[in-house]
Amino acid sequence: MQSFRTELENPLVEKDIIELEEKIRAFRNGTLHEDKFRSLRLARGVYGQRQQGVQMVRIKLPFGRLTTKQLLRIADISDEYSNGNLHLTTRQDIQIHHVSLDSTPELWAKLEQDDITLREACGNTVRNITASAVTGIDPKEPFDVSPYADAMFRYFLRKPFGQELGRKLKFAFSSNDEDTAYTFMHDLGFIPKVKIVDGQIVRGFKVLIGGGLGAQPFLAKTAFEFLEEDQLIPFTEAVVRVFDRHGERLSRHKARIKYLINKIGIEEFLKLTEEERLALNVKSYKIDREAVPSKEKYINSSFTTFKVSDDPVYKDWLVTNVFEQKQQGYYGVFIKISLGNINTTTARKLAEVVDTYATDDIRITVNQGLLLKFVPKGALPALFKALSKLGLAQIGFDSVADITACPGTDTCNLGISSSTGISKELERVITEEYPELQFNNDIKIKISGCMNSCGQHALAQIGFHGSSFKNGNNVVPALQLVLGGGVLGNGEGRIADKIIKVPSKRGPAVLRTLLDDFEKNAVEGEYFNNYYDKKGKDYFYQLLKPHADNSTLVADDYIDWGHTEQFKTEIGVGECAGVLIDLVATLIFEAEEKLDWAKNSLADGLYADSIYHSYAAIISSAKALLLDKSVPTNTHHGIINDFDKQYVETNEIKLKTTFKEFVLQINQNEPSKEFAENYLTEAIGFIEQAKTIRSKQTS
Repeated sequence: MQSFRTELENPLVEKDIIELEEKIRAFRNGTLHEDKFRSLRLARGVYGQRQQGVQMVRIKLPFGRLTTKQLLRIADISDEYSNGNLHLTTRQDIQIHHVSLDSTPELWAKLEQDDITLREACGNTVRNITASAVTGIDPKEPFDVSPYADAMFRYFLRKPFGQELGRKLKFAFSSNDEDTAYTFMHDLGFIPKVKIVDGQIVRGFKVLIGGGLGAQPFLAKTAFEFLEEDQLIPFTEAVVRVFDRHGERLSRHKARIKYLINKIGIEEFLKLTEEERLALNVKSYKIDREAVPSKEKYINSSFTTFKVSDDPVYKDWLVTNVFEQKQQGYYGVFIKISLGNINTTTARKLAEVVDTYATDDIRITVNQGLLLKFVPKGALPALFKALSKLGLAQIGFDSVADITACPGTDTCNLGISSSTGISKELERVITEEYPELQFNNDIKIKISGCMNSCGQHALAQIGFHGSSFKNGNNVVPALQLVLGGGVLGNGEGRIADKIIKVPSKRGPAVLRTLLDDFEKNAVEGEYFNNYYDKKGKDYFYQLLKPHADNSTLVADDYIDWGHTEQFKTEIGVGECAGVLIDLVATLIFEAEEKLDWAKNSLADGLYADSIYHSYAAIISSAKALLLDKSVPTNTHHGIINDFDKQYVETNEIKLKTTFKEFVLQINQNEPSKEFAENYLTEAIGFIEQAKTIRSKQTS
């Protein structure tokens, strides 16, 4: 691999990319262990695929915002390094697949030329900050949450305490109480609120904490009914620090913040966040409300090229895909993107359409579509025609016919049965057999390739996730049906119930049965979830039981959607948030590396960063010594307690106080220069003792 050096203005970005290249070289020549390398590349957006030898690269787009220049840059990158496809995700990222590992530093450097990052798009970090796509133009919003999401993204990017968490953290901002960003299913969710104080309007947020999807979904709990805007960043930093110290690190399935809160309780968790306040870098953080300006599109001509009555599809498109913004005279236009996949040729032409008819602020939606903003009313007919030529004027955005699905077995190691193949077939069933449902946005259908819910099936009124079962010596691709999920509003929601598992090829028949039953038996105006509650879980199990009858299996049931060969399960090791396997031999080395970072941060005046690096170095070396005694190191908190018992109380390590008091100076002091210097000096002394003990143990 040839050395690559960037010519970027930001030295931090350049350092990141150079480090990735150096680590790839070290991995290739065998001097960097695969597990350590995995952690590093994931935090830089490089994710292993189902197919050996290639990577998925996840491009981090805070709150789904994208300029036409950035879209063109990403299209160029996909053509040069990938297969000419852009995949829009439910986290408002863009993914490109089948990328060579050795190309990723150069690819990243080219993206950064248009202010696009890969940093912390994957791995055990603070992931992409998502938000309602309509924020800024939403007629129902108290205020635009885009600047707040932007501030949070920029504040936490590259923060030392957010780089090696036990698992990922996901944050979301909704634009109003309807909660279109699903805050109730996030580690932290924020819903904008205003109140009047002394005659002045004060902005703040309802804060939800501890939600999550995955194999075991949790609904978030309310941390605050109203948290003033200047406390948004400080509280979130405290949450990240508490999760870093107390979160599970050994069992990846129990390492999300939802399990920690479930274990210790919301009151205790919030108490711990309050204890972190002294150590925070900022106690109050002013948000720049103008950081993400809304720009109207000025058009000095008429684009009307036909009468509305000339095209009935245009009328339907206006109903399902267009809404009037809070800015009078302008319209938001949704674009339905099938399975979130758009090819680069279409993407480039779309950029031209946006430049002509809309403002330069495209938003990726959480259901894998796109939103154009500030389209003048007079431009709507011409925009419709332009999108029609690109195949992007399909009606029914966010309707029953707009199915959300993760890539599943197409590229993901964890995929069990095809999610994309069944999604295409179900959309065909709806548009051809139930076309009126393209105007129904009460029922959402979401599909995941496995139980981990990247397709958000647990949020759906009708959801499926990939599965399988054995019948004799053969394996049948299957779908687990779930029903009754959805948004209730203001941070509350419902988790779908598991109903029945059926062969994948019977998925369309299951959908027909559900829709026919609902149409026949629901009362006028009844919502699907109300009907589900009225009938009950067992009613639907009995209704669908014939579809699960294995005695009626035919040859086609053993073949998954989109395939011709007989099905077999090929599940690999997922990297959604792979926990780093502890390698005792490298932990002391890592501690020394972190000491160097602490020294560099101190020299640069970054006292809070220096303090955290010193803390991390202490924890890393203590962990190494505990592992040598086969003591479990599930959490930082556990390491701190166990180290006193194993090493301090036995006098193997000499400290002026307990290890707990020594290490937890980090949250007992302001992040000042004096404390940073003293803490670093003490950390160096501690690690020298640890190295001496380690050398004795291995001699």
